[in-house]
Amino acid sequence: MGRKKKSIDRGILPDTKYNSKLVSKFVNRMMWQGKRATAMRLVHGALEQIKTKSDKEPLEVFIKAIENVKPVVEVKSRRVGGATYQVPVEIREARREALGMRWIINAARSRNGHGMDDRLASEFLDAFNSTGTAFKKKEDTHKMAEANKAFTHYRW
Repeated sequence: MGRKKKSIDRGILPDTKYNSKLVSKFVNRMMWQGKRATAMRLVHGALEQIKTKSDKEPLEVFIKAIENVKPVVEVKSRRVGGATYQVPVEIREARREALGMRWIINAARSRNGHGMDDRLASEFLDAFNSTGTAFKKKEDTHKMAEANKAFTHYRW
């Protein structure tokens, strides 16, 4: 148990173009080596491409894509009497959001395509339609938790 005070969440300013805190958090996760302007250009470019590829509102597609990829449960290793069990545990909301964003970004980075904004837009549309690599990662996580449901009594 830590002796220091719990850290406080100072919040985050909303995105300037879409006025959304979720977009702002996504830009922060996309950022490499402090290059916020580059990350912002990529995310905004991806959202603009969503508008041209599908005639849907880009912010709605983005939010729905994140919602579709957010996991509800995950497995954590728990050592009991020399054996290690994969124990399914529910995830708090902040971690759900973080995992969903991380999975979308990693899926877009590993995707084949022209530019990062193209790949990101494609991944958003796939996640919106409940397909794609990031959505598959969520499904795999849920299947793993379902398979190890017998060990829920080892939760701590």
